[in-house]
Amino acid sequence: MHSNIAVIHDSLLEIHDGEKYVVTKNNKIVKYSYLCLCTGAEPKLVPQAKDFEEILGIRDTDSVDKFVKKIANAKKVIVVGNGGIASELVYKIKNTEIHWVIKDRHISSTFVDPGAAEFFLPSLKNNEQSTEPVSKRMRYQEEDFKKSGAALGPDWYKNLIIRGAGDLTVPSEVKIHYESEITHISKDRNSVHPLQVTLSNGADLTCDLIISATGVTARKSFATETALELTEFGEIKVNEHMETNVPGIYAAGDVCSANWNVAKHWFQMKLWTQARQMGSYAARCMSGHLNKEEILQDFCFEMFAHSTKLFGYKVILLGLFNGQKLGTNYEILIRMTKGHEYVKFVLENNKLQGAVLIGDTDLEEMAENLILNQIDLSPYGDDILNPDIDIEDYFD
Repeated sequence: MHSNIAVIHDSLLEIHDGEKYVVTKNNKIVKYSYLCLCTGAEPKLVPQAKDFEEILGIRDTDSVDKFVKKIANAKKVIVVGNGGIASELVYKIKNTEIHWVIKDRHISSTFVDPGAAEFFLPSLKNNEQSTEPVSKRMRYQEEDFKKSGAALGPDWYKNLIIRGAGDLTVPSEVKIHYESEITHISKDRNSVHPLQVTLSNGADLTCDLIISATGVTARKSFATETALELTEFGEIKVNEHMETNVPGIYAAGDVCSANWNVAKHWFQMKLWTQARQMGSYAARCMSGHLNKEEILQDFCFEMFAHSTKLFGYKVILLGLFNGQKLGTNYEILIRMTKGHEYVKFVLENNKLQGAVLIGDTDLEEMAENLILNQIDLSPYGDDILNPDIDIEDYFD
């Protein structure tokens, strides 16, 4: 750590932008020239969470530590939510009966379309841990899992062993409840599985633990002298230099919302990797303003790009991968080899606008270049995804 960095373990309570200082929960006063708000987001739990200690949310290292301890004594769990964390959990949890409650018609809808969801299902049913693919990006890891408040990075579950109290010889069974939500929860301490749960589809379930992974809301539990401009969802609006409406105050990550004319192939999602990019760019903007230097917007805002792993497969999402912003005027090309790869190209006017690459496709660099350069692909037709043609040779 640099010698000019001081870490204060405390919570922000008040911002006094007139005299440029902040007050912490422990009444510590810190003056600033420029301030960047990176308070992140907090999980949206199911409404019944306040009444049952057996309902957990997962957002930071503290909550994961608590979850791992709790599930060690559970034989039957319910996972609520259909995003990245929920998808990772149902695949990672072992020796436990799992009921996955989702409000959508297919799994992992935050990231993938119904076709990709069908591609994933056999892996979920087999529930076998595959060899982790080689990662071509920097890996992030917490050496000390007891550190308080650290947000989960993209590799949060890589070194975790998540096992329930079920029979070690029996693989975990996952039952998916589509288009459903929890409507009622009660507790019977005399039951083998104390939580009694009713779903909107009429199903009655029992379990030992409920994991709520139903999204997040911006964390803004502090007061300001001058009101910050917010979106309808409570996120702080920022301009192309990550500045809020209050001079000298910036914001980055999940707490903020991009309030500028963004590039066609970029959009904001509440992802750790995107939050990190925003934080890095905000720091450069603050330094640039301090030193009166020209600030050029970071290239990461030119195209959406996300790399993750779902159900044992490497997943690359590029550009408008699900046709975001395109309305209905686009076409989709799909190539799928069961158990090996799933490739989806989204085209508009014969130009690639987005891509979903699942498995070891080795197409990410080519797809990225085609999206950024907007090359006319009409001469190639459907051969753009013909497995017998090495299409990369055309665009090297």
